[in-house]
Amino acid sequence: MARGAAIAVDPNLEQRSLLAVANENSFVIYVVIFISLGGLLFGYDQGVISGIITMENFAYHFPRIYTDASVKGWFVSTFLLTAWYGSLLNGQITDRIGRKNSMIVAVVIFLIGSSFQTVALNATMMFMGRAIAGLSVGMLTMVVPLYMAEISPPEIRGGLVVLQQLSITIGILIAFWIDYFSNYIGGTRCAPDIPYENGVSFSPYTDIGSDGCRQSSASWRLPLGAQLVPAAILGVGMTFMPYSPRWLLMRGREEDAIFSLSQIRQKPVDHPDIKSEYISIKSEVVFEQLRHAEKFGDAKGWKLEVLQYEDILSNKSSFRRVFIGSTMMFLGQFMGCNALIYYAPTIFGQLGLDGNTTSLLATGVYGIINCSSTFIALFLIDKVGRRVLLMWGAIGTGLSLLFVAAIIGTHHNNLSESSLAGWIGIILIYIYDVNFSYSWAAVCWVLPSEIFPLAIRSKGISLTTSATWINNFIVGLVSPKMLETITYGTYIFFAAFCFIAYVFALWFVPETRMKTLEEMDDVFGDSTAVEDKRRLQQITLGLENEILESELFGVERPDRVELLAV
Repeated sequence: MARGAAIAVDPNLEQRSLLAVANENSFVIYVVIFISLGGLLFGYDQGVISGIITMENFAYHFPRIYTDASVKGWFVSTFLLTAWYGSLLNGQITDRIGRKNSMIVAVVIFLIGSSFQTVALNATMMFMGRAIAGLSVGMLTMVVPLYMAEISPPEIRGGLVVLQQLSITIGILIAFWIDYFSNYIGGTRCAPDIPYENGVSFSPYTDIGSDGCRQSSASWRLPLGAQLVPAAILGVGMTFMPYSPRWLLMRGREEDAIFSLSQIRQKPVDHPDIKSEYISIKSEVVFEQLRHAEKFGDAKGWKLEVLQYEDILSNKSSFRRVFIGSTMMFLGQFMGCNALIYYAPTIFGQLGLDGNTTSLLATGVYGIINCSSTFIALFLIDKVGRRVLLMWGAIGTGLSLLFVAAIIGTHHNNLSESSLAGWIGIILIYIYDVNFSYSWAAVCWVLPSEIFPLAIRSKGISLTTSATWINNFIVGLVSPKMLETITYGTYIFFAAFCFIAYVFALWFVPETRMKTLEEMDDVFGDSTAVEDKRRLQQITLGLENEILESELFGVERPDRVELLAV
């Protein structure tokens, strides 16, 4: 649903469940679930790369990525750096060509990048593929939640954002298990008849037979190529999805907006609910146009972008919201979540699991726990509140990592598959996974989508999304070197941020449970936003009679979505 529709939210809306709304209108649920494939692509890449970088055939083709921790960090992080740029860039693209079309463009870019990685013959091609695919995933992580918010009924918006996180974890889970099974293609070793030179780990320079690597290159090309399938499905399917009614109104296409809204809500164009929601969206668009003219005049292009961001950061209330959202994204990354996902087989190897195949199996179990634990947030986030989940999760993750550090630090030379301490460490990693998945993993996406006022919501989401990518990039870059050099100190480092996260949630994060979007302004003491809503209500009253008496709602609803084409 469009952001403007939140202005007239019924206080009782939050009492309705996701299933209750789905029974009335399953179409919008299907659309949201389908577009969450964008999140699945993000999650799949997170999961698939961790297993690929430990495979012997991959090491045979790209030995420096395998042996040099710095190069390995850049290999993982190139994707994340371009994703950061993509999330910022897409703010303008979505306003120019629409939410739907920007997703299609992102998918086309993703298909190009993934194809480069799948057929890569050298490191240059592989790095290019990573960079191109990262750009597209950054675009998708910015536009998918925005599109969801603009078409979703307000009473289930929070739950649908959690579904986005669930889709990410499903992508991670699928990737982990594809990695595990593809590792067997051609055998798990390059030269199974030749013992490792150092007796412990594989070297792509010495532990290869005269005939090359016996493990097939399909062991890593197949997992990389598999992500082309959901991407293609998303790209083709998006051509049949409705346009955002709000974007259509921003472009002055009033009839198309009514038809799109009618399709999304599965009600005729002259239905009272369609008229009411249309008036709310139209009022917001008119208000934003007036506000834009007052603040920025005829500024265009990059000058306008700079002025808009300066306006956000100079306002005390707006800056506080950006600070809270961006800091949550920062802490979510520096608590170690993606470090454990990207380098899970390496971490399980530190805890004594011998052999890459065994580590990949343990990684697959990690994916199952990661996915299933997200359901906890789905049921608790509107019952116990956002802050409570954040604090519980911070304590649980921090303690788990401290115990893992203690085990590795005191049993470093004695950990093996038969070691009780090693298995306790593995269980503690799983406990960490549970605690992070139901708390910070979910709430970091939900809270920023709730706290911004209507005038800066798209820019605010763009800033917080870019924050998660740039911090993800940093963690992905330094983690392999940290795991190699300071070993157990890596877990202490991440644990420290877990406890900082607890303090931050306790003292700085407001509780948004059972709050309507307009009540967020009162939470943040934003008198300017309260005045903005008063003006918006006046615009709504002025437009109501004019819109309802127009011929717009007398036009028959089209049978095909093509009428909405740009």
